[in-house]
Amino acid sequence: MKTLDFTSTLINHRNSLKMYALHFTHDTDDASDLVQDTILKAIKYYSKFREGTNIKGWLYTIMKNTFINNYKKMVRTSAFIVRADEISYANLMYSSTHNQAEPKFVMDDLQNALKKLPDTYFVPFNMYFEGYKYHEIGIHLDLPIGTVKTRIHVARQLIKKYLKPYNVGREFHYN
Repeated sequence: MKTLDFTSTLINHRNSLKMYALHFTHDTDDASDLVQDTILKAIKYYSKFREGTNIKGWLYTIMKNTFINNYKKMVRTSAFIVRADEISYANLMYSSTHNQAEPKFVMDDLQNALKKLPDTYFVPFNMYFEGYKYHEIGIHLDLPIGTVKTRIHVARQLIKKYLKPYNVGREFHYN
């Protein structure tokens, strides 16, 4: 396929790419940016496209990977941003006068419990914890919604099992 034909084919798929992008972003401006990034990457990797390949599927794969990579980058970046209200005098006084040892141990145990989860359970659980809806997780992982719900439920049960020492003496009995 010649470069000109390839480019015109990309432009013809622009509307379907925009609809697919809206499933990820839920915002028209972000969807337009995602479509633009996808088309630019497709042009950049034109040499890797093999004639006879389903171009729409190839473009959708590029879009999905671009969205996931951008999301991961955004999460890493936002972890380093410090808001002014987090470093106020009152917050500094609170943090300097209170011992945080116990919560640190709890968080370490929770992190260890999460690390023990197999990826099949960790990924959907983590996405749900980050605010994704069940159907969004299903789309990202290409799973039925019932499977997503089951994996999140199993992840919760495993985490409870791994954190069982914290439940000792905290059982409630109802009469």
